[in-house]
Amino acid sequence: MKLDSKINITLEITNFFNKFKGDSNLENVKKHFEEEAEEFDKTIQQLIPLYSEMIDSMITALPYNVSDKFKVLDLGCGTGNVSKAVKERFPRAMIDCIDIAENMIEMAKIKLEDYNDIKYYTGDFAEFDFEAKYDVVVSSLALHHIKTDEEKKRFYMRIYGVLSKGGVFLNSDSVLGSNESLNEIYTEKWVEFMLQNVPKEEVEEKWLPKHEEEDFPAPLIKHLQWLNEIGFKNIDIVWKYYGSAVYCGTKL
Repeated sequence: MKLDSKINITLEITNFFNKFKGDSNLENVKKHFEEEAEEFDKTIQQLIPLYSEMIDSMITALPYNVSDKFKVLDLGCGTGNVSKAVKERFPRAMIDCIDIAENMIEMAKIKLEDYNDIKYYTGDFAEFDFEAKYDVVVSSLALHHIKTDEEKKRFYMRIYGVLSKGGVFLNSDSVLGSNESLNEIYTEKWVEFMLQNVPKEEVEEKWLPKHEEEDFPAPLIKHLQWLNEIGFKNIDIVWKYYGSAVYCGTKL
């Protein structure tokens, strides 16, 4: 099991966003957002084992050449880490970013301000009405916030629906093992990692309780089964490290 710090940290920095929302000095606001985004990204690295490697594996798995032009949907984009990685590798990619938190969208805009062909939307990606078709749908540390198995499967169906023929879905997320013994190992390894970066009290009193209250991961094998039942092909596990995984499927 693994913590997705994105939504947790979002709740904590919402007050920060509101504080500067009415500031007429746009450069000052931008500066504060940049600083907050840096802190958010630092926290992600402290809580999620091999985070950079996980994101890199997603980008490496995209079946495109550097010069190709294709349309991407980034679900739960946060501060824009995945979208930035896509644009760095594929400069001509066109990206739609969506996140439930307005402050995250504002931070993503700043992080990605040097790139063209990016649009931003604020809303719940599980309820958002996607009208366009996409060549790629990506998500990182977001989908396990969907509570029930039925809701997860239904959302995979929506992703399948917005993909163009030949389109690829890639998800990096927290997953469970196929039995409790594995889940205990996953949790143990995750806690060991966090303790290298944050105080024990913070792990026990903050991150573990929030994980229990707010995260709803499912076994990886279930995710793969759902994708298969919906109609995805070329389903595979791109990368895995205990309770973190990157998996994919293609709409043929």
